[in-house]
Amino acid sequence: MYSNIVIVDAIVNTGWFDITTLSTLIVSIISIAIVLYTTYHRKSRDKFKIREIAGLKAVENAIGRATEMARPVLYTPGWGGDIQRSTTIASMNILSYVAEQTAAYGCQLVYPTHDPVIMTVAQEVIKESYTHSGYPDRFRAEDVTYVSSSQFGYAAAVDGMITRLKPASIFLLGTFEAESLILAETGNSINAIQIAGTDSTIQLAFFIVACDYTLIGEELFAASGYLSGDKSILASVRAQDIMKVLIAVFLLSAVIWETVATISGISGGSWWMF
Repeated sequence: MYSNIVIVDAIVNTGWFDITTLSTLIVSIISIAIVLYTTYHRKSRDKFKIREIAGLKAVENAIGRATEMARPVLYTPGWGGDIQRSTTIASMNILSYVAEQTAAYGCQLVYPTHDPVIMTVAQEVIKESYTHSGYPDRFRAEDVTYVSSSQFGYAAAVDGMITRLKPASIFLLGTFEAESLILAETGNSINAIQIAGTDSTIQLAFFIVACDYTLIGEELFAASGYLSGDKSILASVRAQDIMKVLIAVFLLSAVIWETVATISGISGGSWWMF
């Protein structure tokens, strides 16, 4: 027992292990274990179903409306992100599904963006989706365009496209900043069905007011799993839900413990929370 204590002290004192990060290590191990469980436990994956999200249920109706009106669908990921942002990646997953549907319906899909890298990736995503749907000849590279890296230059260019093309449906999914309300109001002025989503709490308020459907926060990240039914993505969503429940239980337990410790006069009762 004594030798074990000496070894632990030696590790701490020599800097091999920072004892102040022990709680982070424990949380990381628990999180990894939960993700592995939800991913590889077959019964856990089969029983899990994501709740219905109104904005995503409306995707096919929005594309169908554009097809009936012989008008295009406009999809843009916003100005605030790059290809490494999680919101951009989530938006690409949704774009893949939207592209498959527009290809099947024979509806034009227009994709303006502020980033050349995002433009290139979007072209490949849309091209692959058109091929997967069985209509590779309907893909038009010129419909995926780079407009401007300037925030309001991008907003003005997209507004101009909306005004000229008058798309029946508009998808605003990604990272948006001050241009969000400008785009949403322009889309609203032509009576387009608008489905928006972002992780910015500030911009969400504008989308909720000006758009028909809004994906709030994590709904954007769960969207690809919802639309594709991919078991791996759904497993990661379930892992997040389990961790949220554990965090809520931990916080509730901490409050009760601290309250009891304070009433009972126990000193150092909250040491374990740190």
